[in-house]
Amino acid sequence: MKKFTKIVATISDKRCDKDFIQRLFDNGLNVVRMNSAHLSREGFEKIIGNVRAVSDRIGILMDTKGPEVRTTTNEGDANIDINEGDHINVVGRPDGITTRDTICLSYPHIADDVRPGAHLLIDDGELDFIIDSIDRECGILHCTAQNNGSLGSRKSVNIPGVSINLPSLTQRDIVNIHTAIDLDIDFIAHSFVRTKQDVLDIQAILDSRGSHIKIIAKIENQEGIDNFDEILEAAYGVMIARGDLGIEVPAESIPSIQNELINKCIAAHKPVIVATQMLHSMITSPRPTRAEVSDIANAVYQRTDALMLSGETAYGKYPVEAIATMSRVAMEAEKSLRKMPHNDRHHPMLENDVTSFLTHQAVDSADVLDTRAIITDSYTGRTARYIASFRGKNPTLALCYYQHVIRLLALSYGVFPVYLKRSETSREYLYTGLKQLINLGLLENDYLIAYIGGAYGEGRGTSFLEINRVGDILANYDVYLLPNLESTRQCK
Repeated sequence: MKKFTKIVATISDKRCDKDFIQRLFDNGLNVVRMNSAHLSREGFEKIIGNVRAVSDRIGILMDTKGPEVRTTTNEGDANIDINEGDHINVVGRPDGITTRDTICLSYPHIADDVRPGAHLLIDDGELDFIIDSIDRECGILHCTAQNNGSLGSRKSVNIPGVSINLPSLTQRDIVNIHTAIDLDIDFIAHSFVRTKQDVLDIQAILDSRGSHIKIIAKIENQEGIDNFDEILEAAYGVMIARGDLGIEVPAESIPSIQNELINKCIAAHKPVIVATQMLHSMITSPRPTRAEVSDIANAVYQRTDALMLSGETAYGKYPVEAIATMSRVAMEAEKSLRKMPHNDRHHPMLENDVTSFLTHQAVDSADVLDTRAIITDSYTGRTARYIASFRGKNPTLALCYYQHVIRLLALSYGVFPVYLKRSETSREYLYTGLKQLINLGLLENDYLIAYIGGAYGEGRGTSFLEINRVGDILANYDVYLLPNLESTRQCK
């Protein structure tokens, strides 16, 4: 296992053939992201079919559109030139046409939610307007342009520091969530999450259909930061979406916010993704900038679980090179992390929890006993995620009872999951798993390993840690007993 940090790559249905996905996978791809704003069901099916044909180890993530505001279509669908000092009306009129004098927005109640003096930013902040006054009776914002620019159709709108009273899910989102369930994907990344209720709204749909899809909360506005703790509690994981976040909050605050949110995710044993413009120059250039390389390395040093590429792989000229570059930078940063003294490594605080205690000791065994890997059998992936959160220098080799758990663990740092069918006993399951890991080149007979398991069957949690040598377990199979003594009784 060369790379511990996972990579998420955005794939378009216009470029998703099996050979292309295979090349991305060979160079470090772990999870495919699909942007639902640009895809039909046919597009989803095309991408998913080709990804599954390449490998059942690749996780699949779908973005929702979420509660966003956009401008409407321009008159004649032509760009509109805006000059600094121009006085322009902005109105909430979803079926309106945007003109030189009046910009129409997709949200009809915009005048009820904003205040004079606020900045209204369009097209990822390319155009900046100050709201001078509001005619609430007519629903009109009287604004002044703060810079020159060109306004295209259907551009994003941000109003920093203002809570927009939009429903968390659009009708299109609801349709796409049901499509995601039908097509058995692995993650839904919900855009513009503001409170835990936004997460619970999706979870209710998933629960109603008995889906195992996990929710990744995208943090991309001030409200999401303010309510982060409750959001983290409700979600499976978090994406730090720095594009819109960098518009909503001062750009100079992004590095410290990123560091704080990563630390909170690690402490909660939940996967975290750092996203947006990590290799933006490689959309058109075969080589990254030094600043981009440093950005990737910094995220790895901050111990993120995963990094994400967007336009670089969706439509960029050098998608394979971008994946390969990100993998190389991540591996180089990880090398320096593994050289750090044991006491200098970041660990989340130990909780009053058996799984937390045992997984921490398993990670520490690499420094104290020179163990080479951590093995765990996994029904849900929980124990493997706990191991990952302690960011050890050894890989976590997870023997998974279910195929979908392999893909869930595709987002967790340092975890290499392997599917293994159930055996009659847990002893046989471990024995078979060790043989398979040797065949995959992940273990050798002389490796000392830490094995974490549970004594009470499926979903009942971790209860023991054993340190042993691979060859000794295999050579003494007839007399080898696990602490749960399941060598004498069948697994359920």
